[in-house]
Amino acid sequence: MFGRTRRGPRVPPPLSPRGKRIAWAFIIASLILFALDLAFPPPLHRADIVSPVVLDRNGQWVRALQTPEGRWRLAARLDEIDPEFRRRLIRIEDSRFWFHPGVDPLALARASASYLRNGEVTSGGSTITMQVARLIEPRPRTIGSKFIEIVRALQIERRWSKREILAAYLTLAPYGGNLEGVRAASRAYFARDPVWLDDSEMALLIALPQAPEARRPDRRPDAARQARNAMLDRFAAARLITRERAREAQGDPLPARTPFPVMAFATAERLARENPRAAVLRTTLDADLQRALEALAARHAAELERDASIAMLAVEIEPRAVRASVGGAGLDRAGGYLDMTQAVRSPGSALKPFIYAIAIDDGIAAPDTIILDAPQRFAGYLPENFDRRFHGDVRLAEALQHSLNVPAVATLDRIGPARFEAALAQAGARPRIPRRELAAPGLALALGGVGMTLEELVSLYVALGDGGRAGDLTLLQNDRAARRGRFVRADTAERVLEILRRSPSPAGRTPAALAQGAPLIAFKTGTSYGFRDAWAIGVGEGHVVGVWVGRPDGAPRAGATGRSDAVPLLFEAFDLIAPNAPRRAASQEIAEAAPGLERLRPRRGEDAGPTILFPPDGVEILVLDYGAASRGLSLSARGGRAPLSWYAEGRAVASEATSGRAIWRPSAPGFHTVSVIDADGKSAHVRVRIRETGS
Repeated sequence: MFGRTRRGPRVPPPLSPRGKRIAWAFIIASLILFALDLAFPPPLHRADIVSPVVLDRNGQWVRALQTPEGRWRLAARLDEIDPEFRRRLIRIEDSRFWFHPGVDPLALARASASYLRNGEVTSGGSTITMQVARLIEPRPRTIGSKFIEIVRALQIERRWSKREILAAYLTLAPYGGNLEGVRAASRAYFARDPVWLDDSEMALLIALPQAPEARRPDRRPDAARQARNAMLDRFAAARLITRERAREAQGDPLPARTPFPVMAFATAERLARENPRAAVLRTTLDADLQRALEALAARHAAELERDASIAMLAVEIEPRAVRASVGGAGLDRAGGYLDMTQAVRSPGSALKPFIYAIAIDDGIAAPDTIILDAPQRFAGYLPENFDRRFHGDVRLAEALQHSLNVPAVATLDRIGPARFEAALAQAGARPRIPRRELAAPGLALALGGVGMTLEELVSLYVALGDGGRAGDLTLLQNDRAARRGRFVRADTAERVLEILRRSPSPAGRTPAALAQGAPLIAFKTGTSYGFRDAWAIGVGEGHVVGVWVGRPDGAPRAGATGRSDAVPLLFEAFDLIAPNAPRRAASQEIAEAAPGLERLRPRRGEDAGPTILFPPDGVEILVLDYGAASRGLSLSARGGRAPLSWYAEGRAVASEATSGRAIWRPSAPGFHTVSVIDADGKSAHVRVRIRETGS
């Protein structure tokens, strides 16, 4: 038996010198192409430059913003585009899209033969990938440009999936004017996203990018109708639809271009600026409430002077979510492009509730504590009430409800301005103290001597409505409100709100305790120095609403107050927020003060006797007339036990029977001593100079 010869593995014959040269040339060429591909990548980042879209909490459009080039270019999300539209687009534009490597040789050959036969371009032969290459890197329509598009298409296919390429095309395709992408076109012409499209709409959206300016339905309706109907015929020829459906769709009217929604103008701008890479910003806003409050602000602004504006902020307390943000009364008004919810302004008396809240929380006072509302000097600071009247002994609750200045300053003097400023900062507000590098916070904080934004002020009132818990506000759905700890105790917050619920009702409004259909609102007003800012902030129905009225340039508005200008908007806003909510009456009880809190005690050492507030010691006073006909000078003091007796020029100064004030009528110019003596014999003296004109 002869055994079978065992053969070893077959060894390929060695390459010939020519074969080796070809192999090396192929390797070197591949390396060069690979190096060139890395050195000159396609500018794919241009497809990421899209119009940010701001949505409300339910997905409704609030606003879209143009790209830096002024284009409406909305990012296409394939899952949110009609799948039948995608299928028809690929069938018409690039039937072998899913299979070719970016270039379709058959389509190029057909286009070349057509060009040679007809002497003009009748079929482009460009794939969807090649069109994407042209859209991200526009070039003149030449043979050389076509070659570059082919190279770029191969590069794009190496980097992107087919779905990414299709999404890029549907984002960048031109639709006439400054519209780019199928979503922008569908929004502009059909007022909705292309989630579902009928035959006529699909045909128009596929035909438009082929000649976007020549076929614009808003400017060239005849050409647009002809192109759409021709596309419907192509649908029928490709058996995408029946002939009957094509004829029926050809009778549909052409759409007109509609403007995109523009709400929360300034807020949307700010969010887009803070999130530059976001194509979609899902906010906590409520589009219906936003629209209603913007209309409310515009309606009230029409009754104001031309340079005045209005800002409003509505926040739902539980999630601390901003439901509406009105930065101004309209783009047609002065400063309409500014976001006045972020402007630093003087809050006037709007901070008083927090002064009393801290005093109650620290055990310094209670709602029933008696505070003296009379002329008082606090380390050189002599506050007076808005109406220039004094009311004697008042309860803390009454002082807050009627926004009396002297009791607020006296209370702040007890808790300390620095302590109050620190509490505000810890709660999330950032008090801006004028000339802070020169002075510590002073008692003027009580009356608005500090800068604060509407957003910060509203966040403080949200803390009252949230059981005294401080925290930030949220505008984006994915953000969580940062908690900042407890501002005041829950029972303290409720006490302050109960006081504010019983504030005097605005003119023309039934008192809350008697109203059957009006929301029960705890509200506070504020008017800054010189009538520059009018404020109203309310807590109720699970929301906080803040209103600011003023001029964006900070100019005064004579006679404009928070009660006259801002409160009417506040109550109308709450009517819009909860028109049918159940109501309850405000409690008429005031927490009785403990014996130690029956009266707000001055700082230690300040009750040793009377102190003359006016005139100050050493002052020069100009007097125009003397004797009994003189209008006189009103003398004022604090401290000491009543009654107080006044003396000037060595004679007793009588008090007026009507007002009870001591009025001194100097008899002649010169230096005089003014004295006051209380019932215990304790006294105070000042030396003043009375002079006349020219002396």
